Amino acid sequence: MSAIPGRALHYVFKIGDRAKNAFFFRQILGMKVLRHEEFKEGCDAECNGPYDNRWSKTMVGYGPEDSHFVIELTYNYGVSSYKMGNDFGGVTIHSTEILPRVAKHSYPVTKVAGKGSLITSPDGYKFYVIEQPPASSDPVQSVELNVSNLQSSRKYWHELLQMQVLDENNQSLRLSYGGNQASLQITEIKEPLDRAKAYGRIAFAIPSAKQPPLHEAVKAVGGSILKPLITLDTPGKATVSVLILADPDGHEICFVDEEGFRELSQVEPDGDQSLDKYIEKDPFQQK
Repeated sequence: MSAIPGRALHYVFKIGDRAKNAFFFRQILGMKVLRHEEFKEGCDAECNGPYDNRWSKTMVGYGPEDSHFVIELTYNYGVSSYKMGNDFGGVTIHSTEILPRVAKHSYPVTKVAGKGSLITSPDGYKFYVIEQPPASSDPVQSVELNVSNLQSSRKYWHELLQMQVLDENNQSLRLSYGGNQASLQITEIKEPLDRAKAYGRIAFAIPSAKQPPLHEAVKAVGGSILKPLITLDTPGKATVSVLILADPDGHEICFVDEEGFRELSQVEPDGDQSLDKYIEKDPFQQK
């Protein structure tokens, strides 16, 4: 298999209260709603987890998905919370604007040695804020996943998925598909890994021509293929093809075709209004 020209796209969070999350991501982190989509039934690729019900997807970030790593907020109607495991390490953001907003809203914050200021989303997802201007146009610098065996993870992410190793030590390594995109940090932890019910999914875009060879390469080594190459439809938008894999610890990885995703992920000017409308009319979260 030839080299994979990949692009880091987003990480998926399952959320229990859209109103609280809308406040956190917009008013505390300062992200923008890039698009909001509603679905009447579960996703064929289990994008919303193992739930066959009405759900929504809200993409939030600091700029267009073409050039920024963003967060996908997945909301399952009628599910108010998810048990949090220890598989997700956190998102690191470089910004001089977040902590003043934290102070303005008296939002809880904790200093963590070597990692910056920790703020936690309403569902328990960790964000580490380093108070300095971002080196690129995207303040999101890295996403951290915890693993049980660093060498096994290195072999999977570097040798099989062909991510470049940027730096490493005996506890963690940082990888990327290149450029100024957000990096992936893999950290080995001593306690047993528990993905619980809040487990997420990281997504990358690759050219559609690279999807079948990647599928075959993973299959050849007996890697976990959660969903073979399938197509997904979004009402009124582009169709994309996706391949869903899992690393040795079960971390879900989505490889979507670059061509379809660029069309699908165009910023919606009315994304904020659309999210607010559905929060207001949500029968499970009436105030």
